[in-house]
Amino acid sequence: MITNPIEIDLALRKLIKAHVPPLQLRKDDSSGLEASGTIPAMQGKKKVDGFYFASIIPKPKDTRLYFFPIYTHCDHFAGLPPILRKCLKGKSCFHFKHLNEELEKHISKMVEQGVLIYQKAGLVA
Repeated sequence: MITNPIEIDLALRKLIKAHVPPLQLRKDDSSGLEASGTIPAMQGKKKVDGFYFASIIPKPKDTRLYFFPIYTHCDHFAGLPPILRKCLKGKSCFHFKHLNEELEKHISKMVEQGVLIYQKAGLVA
């Protein structure tokens, strides 16, 4: 089990980067990682180079995963496993204070599902 926020951050980044492409990284530095789609789209009233997908933000006591597909397509994520749902704070922000193999597997499946949903919606190539 991983409890170091830096190691959790690195593991989560690896899960997101596994989907580049079709995702693109807007930011990948010590302050965090941000991934988006690759197709220009409207996000609210603003045209963007790629629809926002997820961010990973390291904090001193945990690592946060902001996962936008769970906000835009919440009905597709109604069956999240309890171990993952317990980490969800608010509508789209997960706080991870530890990471084990089971939790990492569920996060990976969730990210993969989000990519597929965004591909079907035409937000990701």
